[in-house]
Amino acid sequence: MVKVMQLRLLLLVGLSLLAIQTSAANPLSPWSLEQRTPYEKVLQHTAPLQLTPLSTAKKSWRICALVPHLKDTYWTGINYGLVQQTKALNLKLELFEAGGYYGQEKQLSQLDNCMKHDFDAILLGGVRPDILDFYQAPITKPVIALVNRLKHPKVNTRVGVNWYQMGFMAGDYIKRQAKEPVTLALLTGPDKLGGSDYVEQGVSAALKDSLVTISAVHHADNNRNLYRDELEALLSEQTPDYILGSAVAIEAGVSILRQNHLTDKVKLISSYLSPAVLRGIYRGKIEFSNDDLVVLQGKLAIDITVRELEGAKAFGDIGPKIQTLYPQHISKDVLKTSLPPAEYYPIYRVNIDK
Repeated sequence: MVKVMQLRLLLLVGLSLLAIQTSAANPLSPWSLEQRTPYEKVLQHTAPLQLTPLSTAKKSWRICALVPHLKDTYWTGINYGLVQQTKALNLKLELFEAGGYYGQEKQLSQLDNCMKHDFDAILLGGVRPDILDFYQAPITKPVIALVNRLKHPKVNTRVGVNWYQMGFMAGDYIKRQAKEPVTLALLTGPDKLGGSDYVEQGVSAALKDSLVTISAVHHADNNRNLYRDELEALLSEQTPDYILGSAVAIEAGVSILRQNHLTDKVKLISSYLSPAVLRGIYRGKIEFSNDDLVVLQGKLAIDITVRELEGAKAFGDIGPKIQTLYPQHISKDVLKTSLPPAEYYPIYRVNIDK
């Protein structure tokens, strides 16, 4: 009996040591992602992909990140993810913002600076899909598209989601709710910049042969005051049943509807998530939002960049699977994968002396 107990004890110890070694060798949980094909097309097939994040890098790579702006929590969330993974892998990161989607010349100047200085790779959140066509100097470093699409033969990897699908999912939600004819107004973002054009295409496709009519389309840069003006102009002309817009537009819409005593008449739909949109869903002020896990996108962008610098082939279109949020259907992981901490402020340099 004693020998049997000793054997059992040794077996348990051995299993415990094996579990500890396995955990130490692979302590990171895999990311649930999607691989989308064909590359850079609006309509794509998706395949699930599990990718375990890197725990180390072969060297302290120096990465330049260019983004349109840091004026809303979407890009702040991207920034947070970039910074967290940069720190985890002990890399160097420097980030520049163009000030908005109309900052083409500023972004080109920033791109030129990164191309000519001591960076190993560039993550480019372009202010427009063809931004590289306006860059006259040679492209001598790896460029990976960050969130926004880039149309250029030297760019073969994009980390983000399919914004056509973002629009389709939001439109499909409205279609499924409509039991009688309803009207929908769109305030999706800057005209044909960022993802707004693809969102509108996706919404229109989802609403084909439905009871929903798009009654107005308004555009503005992602600025709450500009959206307030657009919302006031919209409501002076009509009272739609639904308003679908960027998170910034929908955040402004909550107060505008309250001021105009329309909270119970107009339903708000957000194309992507922000802390204020999440609060609005909890409080019943916002009907629905997509969630494309921006913090995870930022982490993934750094991870993919390191892999390609260390010899991996281009990853094509890759990113998280889009989630949907509405009352009674909110992911428990949303504060870890999708939103920066409430007290977070953007960081522009990591491990780089000023």
